[in-house]
Amino acid sequence: MKLNSIRLPHFNAAAESRSSEIRLPGQVVISMSQHGGVPCTPVVAVGETVRTGQLVGQCDAVISAPIHSSVTGKVVSVIKTLNVFGKTHDALVIETVPTQTLSDDIRPPVIESREDFVRAVKESGSVGLGGAGFPTHVKFGYDPKTVKIDTLVVNGAECEPYITSDYRTFMEDGEKVADGIRRIMQYLDIKYAVIGIEADKPEAIKKMTELTAGDSGISVVKLPSSYPQGAEKVLINNTTGREVREGELPSSVGCLVVNCSTAAFISDYLKTGIPLIKRRITVDGNIVNKPGNLIVPIGTKTADIIAAADIRVQPDRVLFGGPMMGTAVYDPETPVLKTINAVLMFAETKRLEQTACIRCGRCVRACSMGLMPTEIEHAFDRRDVERLRKLHVNQCMNCGACSYVCPAKRNLSEKNQLAKLFVREQLSKR
Repeated sequence: MKLNSIRLPHFNAAAESRSSEIRLPGQVVISMSQHGGVPCTPVVAVGETVRTGQLVGQCDAVISAPIHSSVTGKVVSVIKTLNVFGKTHDALVIETVPTQTLSDDIRPPVIESREDFVRAVKESGSVGLGGAGFPTHVKFGYDPKTVKIDTLVVNGAECEPYITSDYRTFMEDGEKVADGIRRIMQYLDIKYAVIGIEADKPEAIKKMTELTAGDSGISVVKLPSSYPQGAEKVLINNTTGREVREGELPSSVGCLVVNCSTAAFISDYLKTGIPLIKRRITVDGNIVNKPGNLIVPIGTKTADIIAAADIRVQPDRVLFGGPMMGTAVYDPETPVLKTINAVLMFAETKRLEQTACIRCGRCVRACSMGLMPTEIEHAFDRRDVERLRKLHVNQCMNCGACSYVCPAKRNLSEKNQLAKLFVREQLSKR
């Protein structure tokens, strides 16, 4: 079954910009919610000195991931911070010191079994680095007696405009990506792996093909340069031909999906023991003179990234993530989370006026899930729960393709998200 998609301009000016380390910030803000699932609780107190890589946030819930300090410094306060998703959580404010030292607890993990591997991945603080942020150890912790996985799908599609951080991971850390894939296959006993990379990244395809040439179970798949190629269900369909049905997980078709940067991190962690405290981000936008890719400590403030960028004027709009699925940043004090792969900066843009739907059907043809966004909009406006359920609104992946193609400039994607929340709220009351 061929899934619908759209074509987007790439604007990948940062693609050939080698990653560089940002100057050490004076402060970082370490949010206790950087993953899908239950937020962490701080395990250090105000006034305490912490070292780089030290555990600072922990949670006993199954779906959560530990949080570590990305810097050496002093905890000066615990604040309530509003994250980019509109939720308030605790955050540690840490003032850095000139001499950065690793925590004494850091050492490569000893892996002798599948359970050791999953435990190590949990202790690393690993989450999906493609944007979703689901704790990696939860994905890896399935019961092989009841869940049969035969294919590891590695997401290197990176289909949104501007973002090149995964591409730079392939080009700069391709060996780590390949090693991470091998480790995952080895410890989880997965027979095959496919690396999905869009056709507009021929150098990455070439490099990963060469690096895995001796691996009989690993293949590189050249994907169409379309959107939303990196969406989990779309990626699985285009790399394996398998279809994940509504309400099911990738495991239902024998697949496990990880981002290429997550695979590279796992390789690095198993060798060094350094947890997830830094990440690569793309810095770009229509006011950035020299688009590039930065390695930043988790918790770096947006203001520090703006200061590090070569920009013509101060931005009127800043996005975490891409222009299709990214989130507008309202406060320059907002910190980078584990899940943020880009910081985009734009001058003031003209807000397009909505007009009446002309029933052209472009939104339907654009939807990878085969939904009817305009009908969802009408059902939501009527607050018709049963109609929304019949329209399969929960299948929407919030990719924004419907809004992008709409000639009437209707906020279809926004209505889809509101409709999903509305349905969940109503069903929870039953």
